[in-house]
Amino acid sequence: MNAIDKRIDISETRIFKAVFPNTTNHYDTLFGGTALHMMDEAAFICATRFSRKKVVTVSTDKIDFSKVIPQGSFVELIARIHKVGNTSCVVCVKIFKEDMYSEKRELAVKGKFTFVAINDQKEPVSVL
Repeated sequence: MNAIDKRIDISETRIFKAVFPNTTNHYDTLFGGTALHMMDEAAFICATRFSRKKVVTVSTDKIDFSKVIPQGSFVELIARIHKVGNTSCVVCVKIFKEDMYSEKRELAVKGKFTFVAINDQKEPVSVL
């Protein structure tokens, strides 16, 4: 395993949350904006752990909401480096929904977030 692959493995980020009423829409399912917020946060943590530099989100790519996430579910966000450039990295984030009272679990949302490493003057720098 090379050094970059090792960093990718070490930086994988997993976050669990419960879906409470304050995070749902009028259909009692997780609000899309809340899901995006959680995904961007997980991606930011992953990109920072990978680079150990200041990073900022510069784009998102094709967020797929394939399953609704009802109130009263657990969600697991898994963020993993997908691609490494010179000053940027792409993080793939998946949200799995899990029923609280059974072992049913399925992929509900996925998307990609691109981050650029920056210095104190907010100029791009090498991500590694």
